[in-house]
Amino acid sequence: MADAASKAEQHVLVKSVDMPDDAIKIEGVDFNKGVDLDEVVKHYLTTGFQASNLGMAIEQIKKMREHRSKPANLSPEEEKLDPIYRPRSDCTIFLGYTSNMVSSGIRETIRFLAQHRMIDCIVTTAGGIEEDFIKCFAPTYLGDFSLKGKDLRPKGLNRTGNLLVPNDNYCLWEEWATPILDKMLEEQKQEGTLWTPSKLIARFGKKINNPESIYYWCYKNEIPVFSPAITDGSIGDLLFMHAYRNPGLVLDIVHGTCN
Repeated sequence: MADAASKAEQHVLVKSVDMPDDAIKIEGVDFNKGVDLDEVVKHYLTTGFQASNLGMAIEQIKKMREHRSKPANLSPEEEKLDPIYRPRSDCTIFLGYTSNMVSSGIRETIRFLAQHRMIDCIVTTAGGIEEDFIKCFAPTYLGDFSLKGKDLRPKGLNRTGNLLVPNDNYCLWEEWATPILDKMLEEQKQEGTLWTPSKLIARFGKKINNPESIYYWCYKNEIPVFSPAITDGSIGDLLFMHAYRNPGLVLDIVHGTCN
């Protein structure tokens, strides 16, 4: 028995290795020292579980911003690019998001990043484009995940998760965008303009002229926006209906993806 106990002790009470000097010690915020947002964010890394993963992401963003403060060393090929597509620093920051981010209150955070040129490029879905413009005309409302489409449809309401968007919002968007598409078609015919998703978004951003819009700031700060699947949303419906009313507008998605 003594021998068995000795063996068990050997396996259970294995001597620990020495932890490296740079090992992160788990420690949360001590609110007795006051409530400080910077302290809360700083302690994500040392909190453990998913908070530490968020803390690592924050540290990575800090490194990105540090490199972004350094000038870009352009290659001969990059020198030939349109200035809007050239690297502007040692770190080009791409921001990608889906439409639900813009439907939600995260839209204002994305707008802040574009407004203050904290990003260099955006890649998003069709919904990530149109929802921003639609919100310039009318608000999105809080609903509930359990609301049924069959009950909402007769009321002219659309559910996105637990958000509600009235049909009237889309009508306002169409009324605003259609004359812009007419003008784009006119430019295509008269000047040979090659329209791409990026150019379409920039034109909408220019015309909205609203500082609440993400794409207003992208236009103003020359931040290119890529949306290869731009027809997969109400923009697609808009372009389709426009092709019936005033046919001929060409949107080159392949060229827009490579730009």
